[in-house]
Amino acid sequence: MGSIRDDLRSVLLSPEEALSLDVGGGTNAAVLVPLYIEGGELYAVLTRRQNDLRRHAGEISFPGGRAEPGEHDLRTTALRETEEEIGLPVSAVELLGALQPTPTLVTGYAIYPFVGMIEPGNAWAASADEVAEVIELPLGTLLAGYGRRRLIRHGLTFRTDTYVVDDHLVWGATARILTDLFDRVEPLIHQWHAS
Repeated sequence: MGSIRDDLRSVLLSPEEALSLDVGGGTNAAVLVPLYIEGGELYAVLTRRQNDLRRHAGEISFPGGRAEPGEHDLRTTALRETEEEIGLPVSAVELLGALQPTPTLVTGYAIYPFVGMIEPGNAWAASADEVAEVIELPLGTLLAGYGRRRLIRHGLTFRTDTYVVDDHLVWGATARILTDLFDRVEPLIHQWHAS
C-alpha cells in the first residue's frame, strides 16, 4: 500500500505547485479526487449532481465547489466541500498531491483538483441538495471508456474528451481532470499489474 501512495506522490504536482498556477477562471473552486485501492485496483469516487442545480445539473463531477469568503487555501475548500457533499470526513483523507488546474469554459471557474487517498468501503452520506448519487469506478474501467465524442449541449454540437462507463458519461472539466490523472498514472497502473 505504501508504495502505491509513494508512486502517486511522485507523479502528482505538489499542492503548492498547483496553487501557484493561474488558469484564468473568474472564480476559484477546488475538487477532491478521492482514490482508494480494493482488490489490487485503484478506484475513483465521483458524484452525479442533482438535476435541478443551476450550474452543471445532472453532470458527473468530483466533489468540490467554490471557496468561501476567508478560505485562503483551496485544499481546505476541497476537503470541506467533499465532507458536505458526500460525508467523507477531512480526517479520512490523506492528500497526496494535485493535478493541473482547469477552467470551466462556460461557467468561468478555475478548478484546482487535489488527489487524496481514502480507505475503501465508505458509507456515503450524500447531500440531498447537491448529490444525486455517489459513483465509485475503477480507473482501468474509466480509462477503457475514453473516447472523443460528439455531444450536444444547449443546442451546440461539439467534439470533446469523454469517459463512458455503463450509463455514466463524464465530460467537460471533469474529463480534463481525469485525462491529466491518466497521463500521470497510466504508466504506474501497468507497473502495478506487472509486479
